[in-house]
Amino acid sequence: MRVIDADVVVTGRDEPPLSDGRLVVDDEGRIDAIGTQEDVAAPAAAAHDSYPTVTPGLIDAHVHLQGTREMNPLVWATESSELGTARATADLRSLLEAGFTAVRDVGSSTGLGLRGAVAEGAIPGPRVFTSGQSISQTGGHGDSHFLPYEWAADGDGSLATLADGADDCRKEARKRIRDGVDVIKIMTTGGVLSEKDAPDQSQFTDAEIRAFVEEAHRVGIPVASHAQGAPGIKAALRNGVDTIEHGFWLDEECLELFAETGAIFVPTLSIMHRLLEHGADHGVPDYGLEKAREASEAHFDSVRRAYEADVPIATGTDFLGPELVPHGENALELELFVEEVGMSEHEAIQAATRVAAETVPADDIGTLEVGNRGDVLALVGDPCEDIGAVRSPETVYVDGEPVGL
Repeated sequence: MRVIDADVVVTGRDEPPLSDGRLVVDDEGRIDAIGTQEDVAAPAAAAHDSYPTVTPGLIDAHVHLQGTREMNPLVWATESSELGTARATADLRSLLEAGFTAVRDVGSSTGLGLRGAVAEGAIPGPRVFTSGQSISQTGGHGDSHFLPYEWAADGDGSLATLADGADDCRKEARKRIRDGVDVIKIMTTGGVLSEKDAPDQSQFTDAEIRAFVEEAHRVGIPVASHAQGAPGIKAALRNGVDTIEHGFWLDEECLELFAETGAIFVPTLSIMHRLLEHGADHGVPDYGLEKAREASEAHFDSVRRAYEADVPIATGTDFLGPELVPHGENALELELFVEEVGMSEHEAIQAATRVAAETVPADDIGTLEVGNRGDVLALVGDPCEDIGAVRSPETVYVDGEPVGL
């Protein structure tokens, strides 16, 4: 049993932080009590820690645990998944050190194995929720356009596999469910780093999207869609997709559909920011840089309008592992929410805790409340005053135990 006291306890809920707060975490790693130090007794036999501030552990709802170290998609498609898995174990350690106690991996050939290794304690890392490989139409965002079709269609070791037609999409969804994924990831538009399509081009038909959603919802797991242009965003939302990833061009109808469906927006501003700032120095293909420049202003504007319309927004970086977008610097997304979108610091913390937790099929993470996991981030500074405080965790707890890395 452990007691964690703090001058300020940020619960992750949409409520004011607690002053002179206290958490009691039981021997099973769950929060047994939370409140003020005056109201919550400290068990005599418990370990006892004190900090200036604690928050829930942070969650990145859009990463790729492929372990790549290059920004060239050709390398992503041809490197061995064994090498990627070895590198990704280091990435998981970096995420945990940075205060991220859970991640949603939305496209990798390594995620399922990494999830199992973390769960059994073989390697340190955040809780991993994974889609396994994402699913793309032929010629879509997840297709390796630069390879012969026969190679790309095989999908061995790549970030995505291909499916065409409602029956094929249903079968691919069932394959993922058979593998035990936590989420199905699809592509309903083209993208920045895919060579021969564009972010505003729709992909997958309504019938194909419905097939994915029906199969996933039948077994209680969500569907995430890479969706950048408005038509592909609307197709995804109309057909029941649970989270929209990226969302470059949100129009008024998109915002209305978010309100009707309750879907969550994961805008991934961090990768766009890094592509624009430093992409040319890190081997990003010219076509990717050009598409990023064309979309960047609309992307940031869409997130601001979504925020003003009260669309639920979750943190997600789209970080992959290379020097340009390394795991461990994922707190950048919270900073961009404050500096570029206009969120308060407290709202940004909720985006990285309570809201991000709603993107995965788990109801015991993301907030500090009785019954939830004791995943806690202890900080020297107060992130509600300066969001940059989340960059320097003093201690990270998983299930109430400090992580020794």
